[in-house]
Amino acid sequence: MTPRLVAFAGSLRSASFNRKLLAIAVAGARAAGAEVTLLDLRDFAMPLYDGDLEAAQGIPPAARELKRLFKEHHGFLIACPEYNTSITAVLKNTIDWVSRQDGAESGRAPYEGKVAGLFSASPGPLGAVRSLEAVRGILMSLGCLVLPQRGSIVRAGEAFAADGTLKDAKQTDMVHGVAAETVRLIGKLQ
Repeated sequence: MTPRLVAFAGSLRSASFNRKLLAIAVAGARAAGAEVTLLDLRDFAMPLYDGDLEAAQGIPPAARELKRLFKEHHGFLIACPEYNTSITAVLKNTIDWVSRQDGAESGRAPYEGKVAGLFSASPGPLGAVRSLEAVRGILMSLGCLVLPQRGSIVRAGEAFAADGTLKDAKQTDMVHGVAAETVRLIGKLQ
């Protein structure tokens, strides 16, 4: 059984440090034997979660498609930017819409029993640890097994080369290691 992962960044900006970091994590997971579906959240536009909107119109088609993808995979690689000491709005909105109950199916179904590897890159000295902890708590409450190891890059403005790779081979090894551990844990659980 080949471990299958969904990978996405909680940033919409094309030149996002977290998108660059996610590409490195994806390469590490693929090298460890995983099949990875790389998503761009811009391709899954959804309104801000609103219970009244959900009651009137149901779950948006983009959220239904993400639910389907999440359920078809064994886990996640998520790059978690930090905006104003917390999780980004697009990442939270995505998690919230995908976690909505759909008929008799629990809102936890797309997440429960899945393995998540978390990554972050920040221009600051903390490496977005606050957003990582927030995302960890949210995913764990939805039934995900979140790796304790994290791939966090500080001072990201100085960490990446012009081609999007990390300048420091030890940082690349660390990111690849978290991705590989995500794949390994999925393999053990299957």
